[in-house]
Amino acid sequence: MAQRTGSDVKKATSLRLFGAGMAVALGLSAGMIQPTPAKALFEGSLFSPSGNYLAGRLAGKNRDNQQAAEFYTRTLRSDPDNNIILERTFLLELSAGNIEMAERLAQRVVNQDARNRLARIVLGLRDFKAGRYEEARANWKSAALGSIGKLTSSMLTAWSFAAEDKVDEALGALEELALTESFAIYRIFHGALIADLGGDDKKAREFYEKAYESAGSSLRVVQAYGNYLERNGDKDKAREIYQTYSKSTNEHPLILDVINGIETGQTPVAMIPNARKGAAESLFGLASALADESGVDFAIVYSNLTLDLKPDFPIAATLLGDIYEDAKLYQQAIDIYRDIPVNSPLQMNAQIQTALNLNDLEQLDDARGVLETLIEAHPDRYQPTFTMANILRGHSKFAEAAEYYGKAIDLLDKIEERHWTVFYFRGICFERSKQWHKAEADFLKALELHPDQPLVLNYLGYSWVEKRHNLDEAIRMIRKAVELRPNDGYIVDSLGWAYYQMKEFDLAVKELERAVELRPEDPVINDHLGDAYWQVGRRIEAVFQWSHARDFKPEPEYLERILLKLEHGLLDGKAANETDQPDKS
Repeated sequence: MAQRTGSDVKKATSLRLFGAGMAVALGLSAGMIQPTPAKALFEGSLFSPSGNYLAGRLAGKNRDNQQAAEFYTRTLRSDPDNNIILERTFLLELSAGNIEMAERLAQRVVNQDARNRLARIVLGLRDFKAGRYEEARANWKSAALGSIGKLTSSMLTAWSFAAEDKVDEALGALEELALTESFAIYRIFHGALIADLGGDDKKAREFYEKAYESAGSSLRVVQAYGNYLERNGDKDKAREIYQTYSKSTNEHPLILDVINGIETGQTPVAMIPNARKGAAESLFGLASALADESGVDFAIVYSNLTLDLKPDFPIAATLLGDIYEDAKLYQQAIDIYRDIPVNSPLQMNAQIQTALNLNDLEQLDDARGVLETLIEAHPDRYQPTFTMANILRGHSKFAEAAEYYGKAIDLLDKIEERHWTVFYFRGICFERSKQWHKAEADFLKALELHPDQPLVLNYLGYSWVEKRHNLDEAIRMIRKAVELRPNDGYIVDSLGWAYYQMKEFDLAVKELERAVELRPEDPVINDHLGDAYWQVGRRIEAVFQWSHARDFKPEPEYLERILLKLEHGLLDGKAANETDQPDKS
């Protein structure tokens, strides 16, 4: 069938903080390009300045920052006075997480450009780590250029005062952020953390309450406020805000961990025990916000600076892995996820993401191995089993996937609306493995949990049309799906093909033409339109569409049917592919 399942949600755990509208022109590559091995392309020229430069550019374009940094460093040795190469090498060393090298280069950069924002931030952090707070503040003052520079400088300056137990000066430094509305949450949140660290309970409580009121959907705000409440004897209120957040985010592992801590009587420790970790928190918040906007390259830099200040920061490491994954740098993501400590609540999430990235690298056996180990270690956990099922379904191992979906369902203590996906996906697997009655029951269950879900309406409605069953209800369902997702070419195609099956060919042409406009390179949709054109007497246009369908690389069995129609047309007025069409999920 030409039915579509929609894309799966890959992220097992959302780690984003609060977006601050920081779509900043950063001067770094923003393209998400699949890596091409620069070393292989330039192997014969690696020791020439031009060869290293070209290889570095290619590696940088592909976001292979470690390799790009190596090539640019070689180029810089050949041309040490080239300021453009110097600055680019500095940025790449930062992006690769080579902080000590970046610090050395930062000094050379500011010697050439005293107001280079990022170099000044790096030098300020170097001084901060060494306890040279006045020098750190001087560097950050020079870095306060543009929105991102002012935000970074103000927060780091505040934490440098906090390191000296100067709470009032620290809070005063944050007041700079009051001038920009989108920065208000940073001022309030870090004000709460600094007042808390400095022992000013009145100000801390006031700031925490305001932060929660403004950004109660932020993981870190919820964690920090709940942690403060726990340490100050209000565990009931802490539990309440944790549970509220957990319900809205499908049980985040970090929140489940602190809830468990309350229930088992664990003594909470301060989330931010010193100023260094507070500064790391500020950089993490910026990395998180930038990753949500257009500053992915800058988010990588800030993530590395965060982890340099606070290496034992699993949520920051997971964010960096998340960024690499979004950029399709799957091996780099895997390397980050594998460093998540085994005792971290995020370790299971890291293993699941590792499996998903191995699958993206077409290493199915390795992906399965990771998940099988995880399932064996945690036989009562739903997510690893569900992920295994999704991966198997993606490889058309439908019968086996259906078994894993069944195991995942058995692990649910309570079936809720959000679980419609597991029934929907299992229904697809049953349908594709020719177990229609089981599939139909799962689709109906999915609609019971989530009425009017367009993907389910489309799949079930289309299936009924194919089987000439419940035709009126099937058409109603598909029309509803189109109404809900009018720009989904796959769903519009389903409506057109339903009309075709009911021999309403003029209506079929209308809908299928629109579907092709929405998905012009889909072979199934082009083939459907060709069939519809043939039925209304537009034979030349039919052949044209079938030719398109052939050229868009359909599945082998489907290609045979298209070639047959290109040679003979529709035999006896009947489409050669009316039934048993390939899945286009």
